[in-house]
Amino acid sequence: MSNKTKLILLSIAALLLIAVFLATDLKGNLDYILRSRSEKIAAMVLTGCAIAASTVIFQTITNNRILTPSIIGFDSVYMLIQTFIVFIFGSTTLTMMSANVQFLLSVGFMVGFAILLYSVLFKREGQTIYFLLLVGMIMGTFFQSVTSFMQFLIDPNEFFVIQDRMFASFNNIKTELLFASGIVIALMIGYIVSYIRYLDVLSLGKEHAINLGVPYEKIVKRLLIVVAVLVSVSTALVGPITFLGFIVANVAYAFLQTYRHSYLLIGATLFAVIAVVGGQLVVERVFTFSTPLTVIVNFIGGIYFLYLLLRERKAW
Repeated sequence: MSNKTKLILLSIAALLLIAVFLATDLKGNLDYILRSRSEKIAAMVLTGCAIAASTVIFQTITNNRILTPSIIGFDSVYMLIQTFIVFIFGSTTLTMMSANVQFLLSVGFMVGFAILLYSVLFKREGQTIYFLLLVGMIMGTFFQSVTSFMQFLIDPNEFFVIQDRMFASFNNIKTELLFASGIVIALMIGYIVSYIRYLDVLSLGKEHAINLGVPYEKIVKRLLIVVAVLVSVSTALVGPITFLGFIVANVAYAFLQTYRHSYLLIGATLFAVIAVVGGQLVVERVFTFSTPLTVIVNFIGGIYFLYLLLRERKAW
């Protein structure tokens, strides 16, 4: 079966799931139900597209299919911002704050952190991408420690407000953010398309890419900024989903079995849409909102992560 046929089948599966999500249990105000579910679908598609593309690109740059952009500490920065606002100004400020202001603050700080990290580490010649990952892990752990310290000090009632931000949620989507998020993600995807030919070569590794004439440092810096923007937008829109990118990227690699990113990016995005829409359908119809989607994704992702590690160990 060709990869084009596989992508067509994935597209049909994604559209069927979306149709089932929209058409299931249409009782009550039909206009309100369809509008609410359409907004959820839009948020799911945008989030899936951003997370899938950022993960595939990040794994290509690092030449490692286990790592995800969250290793740099984006989720930790997001939670630090939410906790800091509640710690200093109180939960009322965070609750009453405009969705656009929250979105700009979260995206601005996360992208700013990434740019600062990249500019400092890439200023010296000869710094490898793994040094960037090491520093990112250390900074992420530091931010988590500061966040935990502040959470211990705040009032337990205000902690519940922060706790809601710890898990991705598609139930209370800020509709005013969808348009801005869609524009940013579309611009980033358009930028990625112009670099697909470089991504195919980067998958060979740094040395081979340089020998084949790729301006490695320049391309990697630009693509890392794109990854930072995509992860920041998706996290600010719905919250952190740690293992989603890892799952969909590795399933796309196994299903498509190709090095061409023109197929991998589309395949990973379709798998992300299927996973998120299908998972939300299970959360609403099976668990009746008792379990967050993030818990399900992280549970499956953790098992899949261990499976890949054991498989690689046997291969050695």
